[in-house]
Amino acid sequence: MATIYEKALEAHSKWCGKISTELKMPLETRDDLSLAYTPGVAEPCRAIHKNPDDVYKYTWKSNTIAVVSDGTAVLGLGDIGPAAGLPVMEGKCVLFKRFAGLDAVPLCIDTKDPEEIIKFCKQIAPTFGGINLEDISAPRCVEIERRLIKELNIPVFHDDQHGTAIVVTAAITNALKVVGKKPSECTLVVSGTGAAGSSIIRMLHKFGIGKIYGFNINGIVIKEDYDKYDFLTKELTEITNPDNQRLTLAEAMKGADIFVGVSAPNLVSEEMVKSMARDPIVFAMANPEPEITYEKAKAAGARVIGTGRSDYPNQINNILAFPGLFRGALDCRASKITEEMKIAAAKGLASLISDSELNADNIIPSAFDPRVATTVAKAVADEARKAGLAKE
Repeated sequence: MATIYEKALEAHSKWCGKISTELKMPLETRDDLSLAYTPGVAEPCRAIHKNPDDVYKYTWKSNTIAVVSDGTAVLGLGDIGPAAGLPVMEGKCVLFKRFAGLDAVPLCIDTKDPEEIIKFCKQIAPTFGGINLEDISAPRCVEIERRLIKELNIPVFHDDQHGTAIVVTAAITNALKVVGKKPSECTLVVSGTGAAGSSIIRMLHKFGIGKIYGFNINGIVIKEDYDKYDFLTKELTEITNPDNQRLTLAEAMKGADIFVGVSAPNLVSEEMVKSMARDPIVFAMANPEPEITYEKAKAAGARVIGTGRSDYPNQINNILAFPGLFRGALDCRASKITEEMKIAAAKGLASLISDSELNADNIIPSAFDPRVATTVAKAVADEARKAGLAKE
């Protein structure tokens, strides 16, 4: 029997990729041609030149996202380059279309220079309603995103950072209801402080988690090592490890309420889970192999378990966030995506699990729940309007 990888390779070969363009206007007659192209096309050009905002009325800009990557952090494959990363970027475009009705274009670029990536994104901005940065390695991805948010007037979002953080925050919201704990009472341990981990820490800090410890390949994030860190990790020293303790991962997990892993396989043992506080919450999301398997976490007494996989309950999947997030941002023509809009997205996502449906194996909706994108979009658009960032 063919493996999933063999089947995927055959499918990609059969279709020569996953996306194509399509015509919205008819093009069957001379009259059709005169409307779609010359001479008729001159009139929308004149209208946009007179009023630049009309580009949203007369072109695809109002419904189209650029998916930009340099191929330096593709899935668990690492720095495989822009050409090898293209299947993933096509896949991202498929998800935008399927789950939010947004058109998206993959743009894999042959440079690792942050300044060149920023310049490229600024140069293509007139064509697109938003830019989704994808699979760009940390900490460059953070620098690039922050600069573009400041320098562009369209939404810019790095999904590897914030998409995971939004879904984790939504899942934690409901997991804490299951175990009957308040965020301020909880201690959180996060393994992995790269793009996703750093954003998870920042968002859950804003969410109100009482105490947070962050770990990376060099051990615990601690103020004593401030001068050794890149700018991203330096920022985390301000909101993690408040007592400045040099703990091991096992020591930090003793008495902790929540573990979130976005790092490497097999870092967490059953004994470590058993040492956690009452009704521990364990989100082990490293792919393809997690920090601890679902079975071992369950056997060790984890009350709520989240994974990055579709074959177990509570899949923490970015699909639940980014399509609706961009849908809402484009629908109201938001000029940027803020932390408050991301929190609103998380709250909207969490709200889809009613109290009667909520249990340890059902804290987050399915990616195929048709309410997801519309609910997230509305929450994001409402927050943008509230903040005065929406043009419509």
